[in-house]
Amino acid sequence: MRVKSLIVITMLLLVFNAYSQSQEQRKELSSITRHKAYLDSARMFRSTNIEKSIDYIASSIAELGKRGNKKELSSSLFELAEVYKYYGQLDLAITNYKDALEAYYSSATAIALGKVYIVNGKWEEVIEILGPLEKNTTLVPYQRVEIYENLGNAHSGMDDTNKAVAYYQEGLKIATKNQISPKIPDLNSKIADAYARINRLEEANAYYDNSLREAKKQTPQRAIQEKEKVADFLNKRSQYDDEIQLRKSSLQEMQQIEAPAGQKLGAQKSADTITSQRINYKIANAYIAQDKYDEAVPYLEQSIATADREEDLLVQKDATKKLSEVYSRQGDFDRALETYQKYVAVVDTLYVRKEQEIARAARLNREIAATQNRISGLEQERELSQSKYDLALAEQQLTVESNKRQLWIIYSLIFGMFFMSLAAFFFYRSTQKQKLANNLLALKSLRSQMNPHFIFNALNSVNNYISKHDERSANRYLSDFSTLMRTVLENSEEDFIALNKEIELLELYLKLEHSRFPDKFTYTFEVDDSINREAYNIPPMLLQPYIENAIWHGLRYRESKGLLKIHISQNGPDSLEICIEDNGIGRKRSAALKTQHQKKQRSTAMRNIKERIAILNDMYKHNIRVVIKDLNENGSGTQVILTINKG
Repeated sequence: MRVKSLIVITMLLLVFNAYSQSQEQRKELSSITRHKAYLDSARMFRSTNIEKSIDYIASSIAELGKRGNKKELSSSLFELAEVYKYYGQLDLAITNYKDALEAYYSSATAIALGKVYIVNGKWEEVIEILGPLEKNTTLVPYQRVEIYENLGNAHSGMDDTNKAVAYYQEGLKIATKNQISPKIPDLNSKIADAYARINRLEEANAYYDNSLREAKKQTPQRAIQEKEKVADFLNKRSQYDDEIQLRKSSLQEMQQIEAPAGQKLGAQKSADTITSQRINYKIANAYIAQDKYDEAVPYLEQSIATADREEDLLVQKDATKKLSEVYSRQGDFDRALETYQKYVAVVDTLYVRKEQEIARAARLNREIAATQNRISGLEQERELSQSKYDLALAEQQLTVESNKRQLWIIYSLIFGMFFMSLAAFFFYRSTQKQKLANNLLALKSLRSQMNPHFIFNALNSVNNYISKHDERSANRYLSDFSTLMRTVLENSEEDFIALNKEIELLELYLKLEHSRFPDKFTYTFEVDDSINREAYNIPPMLLQPYIENAIWHGLRYRESKGLLKIHISQNGPDSLEICIEDNGIGRKRSAALKTQHQKKQRSTAMRNIKERIAILNDMYKHNIRVVIKDLNENGSGTQVILTINKG
């Protein structure tokens, strides 16, 4: 009784612990869901409202609580770094990328940090962070291309052109193999840039051609970007006519793009942003370099007009100043002075705008610093909470250890009961295996017990033919008998044989018995044509004892010639019905005529059949049923019906 009570208490403790753990897991899952929702909101506001974006990131960190998951914390810090990178706060971006890596290492975070190092010109740091990833074969192809590209950028920044080109080419090979289309023109262009810096102009020109060809397969904006790169290369080589032709082509393509004129094609608005006003300005410079001032003026005027409309003060300033210089070189000093005054006005406007931008940047920096301090405070608070939690966990572990000693005996009893159950199971399985072995042995023994009476009488029949000097009949009978015996021996090792083999065996057996008693009976053997004889399996020599009984104990004692009918039909889609019917004297009269030896022999044969059927049904889950009944009310005639499921 005491053992049962201890077991009940143990089970209650286990259930309580499982419930507590499930509650904690549900809370943790809910916290992670909210954390992801905050990060999604932060990404949505990243490009429109930096304050909101950072606030959502702070909320995502606060949501992690005491037991903040390192991976989730890393994702928050990564998103914060992305926000800082977007707004050009590269030092803060680097700090948060590093913190994200410290919390949970990720190849994607390492690659992102390497990209920021590239922008900051920290080449050695790029190699340090990305170098170990070079041999990481588990990365997806796009990440591997990015690693080789940025390693190439780092070596290019360090003026190690050969290594830079080698990395670019390795990245290009992976990008081409995996059809990473956006990277193919980029890498061709960077290889061309590297060759151009060391005056290997033929190689540079070939790779620029490749970059142009690949860029044309992508969006029109991408093709324009690449054309402008090549045009800059031609400008450095003083191939002004080719440069002008290429830039004019870019202008035509830009006019066909549905986006508003002046929409930036680069990633960020900078001195490298590709706009129609900037392209016009560069075309004008190419004409000026050839002293073709008249051709340059329309392009400068178009550049100034577009820049004014698009409020692009930088290009407007440069183009206005350049136009004033052109007028001065042409001797049109009045227009030169007028244009220069416009230039001064643009410079003043630009100066005011710069002051406003500086003020906004200062205010933004203060807000960012305050938010960063808040996030740092949250992180410190989280670390403090983690320390308190670890201390509480240590105390809990001490309590658990003391409880373990008390529960040791209970667990020992439970394990003892378990091992006893396991032993009982193995004993049961062993018993079942032994039972199966016994069944197999019994089946083999029962199959091998063919009626010796039939064999003896068959040999007597052969002897009778020989005594009558009927050697032909004796030989024929002996041949059929040996065939039957060989078939019986071949099938004696099988539990089931195909239906067509059993039919052949029975037909041969009936032929032999009819040869012995031609004046006692005739027989019919019918098999429905619809039955697929190969598709059904049947225990060998299962039907023979019933046929033998019909002949020897029913038809043999008739005064007139009897009839034995065997009919095999399909009883439903998956079962056979075998009907053995005779018009003999019946079971009651046959039993009265038997000697004591015959009664014992019949009893043994029928008992063997019943045992075989019972064992087969048990082993193979077949449903073999046998029904024996009298045909007539006076007891004459016997009908045996066997139903066998499809095997």
